[in-house]
Amino acid sequence: MVNIRDLDPSASPLDYYGSELRRLREDARLKQGQLGDIVYCTASLIGQVETAKKVPTRDFSERLDAALVTGGVFSRLVGLVLRSQLPTWFQAYAEMEARAAYISTYQCQLVYGLLQTEAYARAVLGVENPDTLDAVVAARMDRQRILARDNPPVVWVVLDEAALHREIGGREVMRNQLAHLLGLRDRQWVNLQVLPFSAGQHAGMMGSFNLLRFDDDPDLHYSESYDSGHMTANPQVIRERSVGYARLQAEALSPGKSAALIARVMEERYGNHPGPDGRAVA
Repeated sequence: MVNIRDLDPSASPLDYYGSELRRLREDARLKQGQLGDIVYCTASLIGQVETAKKVPTRDFSERLDAALVTGGVFSRLVGLVLRSQLPTWFQAYAEMEARAAYISTYQCQLVYGLLQTEAYARAVLGVENPDTLDAVVAARMDRQRILARDNPPVVWVVLDEAALHREIGGREVMRNQLAHLLGLRDRQWVNLQVLPFSAGQHAGMMGSFNLLRFDDDPDLHYSESYDSGHMTANPQVIRERSVGYARLQAEALSPGKSAALIARVMEERYGNHPGPDGRAVA
């Protein structure tokens, strides 16, 4: 096991978090097992976090703050730790996303990351990140906290119907994901439209993209390829993509009709059907 004193606290947010945990635990004169008993985890987990071998969760951090009476040190640090688990090329966008007052997105294949369930995100991210899956899923889930803050951004999603039919993670995962989308109708600042197959050719055929609007900064356009993201505030790009997005909204189903389509796909494609043995499967 790597000795915490051999780690450079400035190397990464995760290393700094681990070094602070070790320092504050020792200041409290607690062994790893004793602290683990207090925060309901194993001594091994405490050791793994202290040596930057394990990414802490937000719940774990809040329990540490309570146990060590830190005044919220770890609850503040964990956001930086989780964001550092995102791909390097995505981190700048995630920072801007968290500051946006208005987010418009067109998604052609997958449910938008801010609206994904944990199981759906796990299935998507597990394809490319099997060795770091827990960490990258935790990072994606943490991004969604902006929707629950006191002043959340307005989020408008145009989701291609293909994303409803693409089975990610199995039928139960998809059923729960679509149920989650339906549940979002109760959120005042989240709006969802489905672009149906019947729309034919449309303004989003080049792929998914996001438009971010801020209270005091220029608008941004964001798109990504396999391993890179591109942000621009170029006025001409913003103008063209804003018009394109307005066309997508006009061609998509209304929020009410979109919910009806989601509900129908959920029942017909992912509902309870008898399996080969006659038992119902989700």
